[in-house]
Amino acid sequence: MPAHATLPYRFEFDKNEVRNIVECNEQHGFAIVKGMLPPAMVEMLKAEVRRVLESVVQSSGVITYTHTHFIEFSPVYASLMAYEPYMQIARALNNDEPITLNRSAAIYKKAGCGPMAWHTDWGPLEHPYDTNAVLNNSGASSMWFYLNGIDDVRGGLAIIPDSHTEDWNAPEGFAFTKHNKSFYRKGDVPAPHTRMDDVPGAMPVIAEPGDMILFAERTYHGVYPHLGTETRLSCGMSFRKISYKPEQVWPLSESARRFIDSSAPEIKPFVEGYIGMGGDWRSVAR
Repeated sequence: MPAHATLPYRFEFDKNEVRNIVECNEQHGFAIVKGMLPPAMVEMLKAEVRRVLESVVQSSGVITYTHTHFIEFSPVYASLMAYEPYMQIARALNNDEPITLNRSAAIYKKAGCGPMAWHTDWGPLEHPYDTNAVLNNSGASSMWFYLNGIDDVRGGLAIIPDSHTEDWNAPEGFAFTKHNKSFYRKGDVPAPHTRMDDVPGAMPVIAEPGDMILFAERTYHGVYPHLGTETRLSCGMSFRKISYKPEQVWPLSESARRFIDSSAPEIKPFVEGYIGMGGDWRSVAR
């Protein structure tokens, strides 16, 4: 029986259970929204991930590749910002305050790919910090679609429920790495831990195509080795409150500017505050 079957609370919801979704994410650091996308949209997004990422994978020979500003190159993905069942959740995650697109990504992961170590997306704003630290200090929750479905065999996500609070302690028998970005088994080299199945409190995320996985920016998560046979395709984005004003930001890239300028009128309000990824930008102490 999967570990998650023993949790004493619901974490899977219908897309119309907006308040329950938000409360679960706030209380436990994650939630799963069942059937968020219809099958036709799932197939369109799978085709988009292949269109944008596959040529890079084939030419470089890598077995996994992450595109860190996927939405700037995928009008199909951007069209989700006009899909009201999706956006009502995005707004509710931000207390129904005015929001803007925070960031996006897509991942192309071939069968045979190894695990991704445990980590939290959050990072401290200590100079010199990068774009990830800025975007992952905004309070934005990740909204991911694993378009083939995921489990603990097919390169699925592992998470630690309730690990999203500032005072969360490392799992029993483990200690944090620098800045609490990951953890390692006590007595071992202090490198991020890469096993998903031996961490107290951890659970596999099991989801079908079209389900949406939410998790808070501080929630600890990792990825199982991909022991399946089908390339795993996924994409995710997050939204932040417009009121979040970083102390330092980077120049808007040309692709980000084209994306904003070409956005349809119905999604324009959600991208006017978008700042893109900023490449290799680093903050400067003042």
